[in-house]
Amino acid sequence: MIYCLNPDCKQPINIDQAINCDSCGLKLTPLLRGRYRTVRALGQGGFGKTFLAVDEDRLKARCVIKQFSPQLKSLKALEKAMQLFEQEAMRLNELGEHPHIPSLLAYFEHDQRLYLVQQFIEGETLGQELARRGCFGEQKIREVLAGLLPILKFVHDRHVIHRDITPANIIRRKLDDRLVLIDFGVAKVLQEGGSEIAAPGTRIGTEGYAPMEQLRSGRAFPASDLYSLGATCIYLMTQTKPEELYDPVHGNWLWRSKLAEKGVVLTEGLGKILDRMLKDLVSERYQSVAEIMQDLRLVLSHPLAKGTSPKSHPQAELAQTTRPPQSQPPSKPPSQSPSTPISQPPIDLVPPWQILETLRSGTFSDFPNSAIPTDIREDFLKPSIGATIVPSIDALPPLIRSTHSSPNPPPRLSRPFTSDILTYIPEAPPLSSPPTTPTSATPTSAMQNSLPPASGESRPFACIATLRGHTSWVLCLAASSEGQTLVSGGLDDRIMVWDLVSGACDKILEGHSKSVNGLAISPDGKTLVSCSDDISLKFWDLPRGVLLRSKSDHTRDINALAISPDGQFLISGAEDRTVCAWRLNSGELLRSYPEVSGMVRSVNISANGQWIASGGLDNLVRVWNFNTTQLIHRFAGHQKSVLSVVITDSGRLVISGSKDRTIRIWNTQTGELVRTLCGHLDAVNAVALTPDAKYLISGSTDKTIRVWVLATGELVKTIADHKSAVNAIVVSPNQKWFASGSSDNTIKIWTL
Repeated sequence: MIYCLNPDCKQPINIDQAINCDSCGLKLTPLLRGRYRTVRALGQGGFGKTFLAVDEDRLKARCVIKQFSPQLKSLKALEKAMQLFEQEAMRLNELGEHPHIPSLLAYFEHDQRLYLVQQFIEGETLGQELARRGCFGEQKIREVLAGLLPILKFVHDRHVIHRDITPANIIRRKLDDRLVLIDFGVAKVLQEGGSEIAAPGTRIGTEGYAPMEQLRSGRAFPASDLYSLGATCIYLMTQTKPEELYDPVHGNWLWRSKLAEKGVVLTEGLGKILDRMLKDLVSERYQSVAEIMQDLRLVLSHPLAKGTSPKSHPQAELAQTTRPPQSQPPSKPPSQSPSTPISQPPIDLVPPWQILETLRSGTFSDFPNSAIPTDIREDFLKPSIGATIVPSIDALPPLIRSTHSSPNPPPRLSRPFTSDILTYIPEAPPLSSPPTTPTSATPTSAMQNSLPPASGESRPFACIATLRGHTSWVLCLAASSEGQTLVSGGLDDRIMVWDLVSGACDKILEGHSKSVNGLAISPDGKTLVSCSDDISLKFWDLPRGVLLRSKSDHTRDINALAISPDGQFLISGAEDRTVCAWRLNSGELLRSYPEVSGMVRSVNISANGQWIASGGLDNLVRVWNFNTTQLIHRFAGHQKSVLSVVITDSGRLVISGSKDRTIRIWNTQTGELVRTLCGHLDAVNAVALTPDAKYLISGSTDKTIRVWVLATGELVKTIADHKSAVNAIVVSPNQKWFASGSSDNTIKIWTL
């Protein structure tokens, strides 16, 4: 079957052998750009048609093709429509590296029409889910907010406003039941570092969901997207259009009375959040995702109100009436000395201290299952010894276990708590302040008493511990040379330093204002360097947890770091399309490496200190001579972005992991591809080598870790314990363990 791409064709379906369309007579195009075969039309809008297609060059993988063919007579309107179509391609190219935003696959012109090819997301929109299953109850609204807000934070951190958040533009992906934000056709770029659009734009958006400032003047803010998300939530709860839930005479929202008609009771905290999201005045709304996440964290720590499920649609959410009578949980944890510094963690689905205090007191029934998110409920229902680490039945390897008595553990800290979630906004410590003790720190003695005898042996590739503490995705990991300290960073803007002997989080380093993307520890263990979307490099005294200096020479998000084996130099890679070398002890910028044409996602340096490798959004792997900056190799072969690179000690092999789901091994001496490893079902986010170069370990958005024999390419182990994408892998230098960091907010420690 060949589908005619003429937007005016009445009968576009033709037989395979057809040269011209039987209906309109125009010449047919069997394969767009020689690879994309159109299957059927998915829909039609004001700017053109959308098709389901298959990519013949990628094992017939399904994709979506948008054809630009607007039915507009005005030249000005046509130019604006073309601008918006091109803008969508640009936004997808910038944002499509996020696992919950469709990736841009291609953008081109064919027969005087523009085409945009993007990733196909199988699933149904929230609007379709609403029609099929009925009104959303509070638990599902909590899940929508918890799922969408991190995506919006990613978008807003890149100075983009979506401007059209509606139930039709949110898909629940069939693969993993996660939410995906689509349709960036009307998205607009913010002023760099600013809070508003540089100039008034086109009045655009969906009626009922777009706030007045957007409809009246075309201006949009981060608060505008939050308004649209709030409108989406009240529509999902009431199945009534937002414009019908507003009284323009009195200027009041009527969604609460609509819920009352259905017999639905909403917890006060969530109601206040939605009220603030839906304020008419921009200044009265939440100004950022971080603000709303702060309040939502506290709401999610409380059980649902009775009767939150809509009476008219009991199938939409499980009722909570079968639970036994419950006593009121304690309103706050034990008192805290006012002199003790406190670090307030950003949003977590349920604060670990509250769950664990409840576990210890034997009143876990005070928290209905619906108050604890599905993807962490199972782990917290296991016998737990602490908030930061949950060991399995397997023994920790000898290097991690302490063979002597531990010193007295620090006291367990608790956070101040008030009943009014909207008034509790803790102050952040100054950049140079000492690190704060995490609120969920587990006493070392408790950890040791729970471990098997020190003589026990562990089977290879077994999970021996799960570390919890990050309140959003874990993006990067680093290990100290002796293998007893692990450092993690993530989307919650924090750096956590873990003592693997005690199993506790030793300190939290705060100072970055956006997500922490990369970490590196000097060989002597004294210096930690971190990089972030806030375009800064931060140099820390790791033992003391004190910030030494901050550098902002890069002009875009910094994604990757590596420290030379002699501890003298630092390598960084950023979205400003640069790879730079720095003097580690002073932070002096020494040089940048030439011929970088794409945003850099990963850098690595060989153990002999001679070679530097990088990978990025131009799908290429580059190798330079560290000292001369001469570009030695430019390896081409990946079909999509290169997300991770690693070099063997000798520098003879470079291994790259890509968004095209493959791992490629390159020979730097011959310049040839040695082999391609296939098996992951989604992007390969991380690759790491064991020090003896026997094993290659990879982590993927498909939630799995895979262990390969480097010499043969044999897959020896597939691990599927994480509940979301695996973003980071680090191997201990002593080859006793490796760690994985995931979008499920956890870090897992594995034996080798």
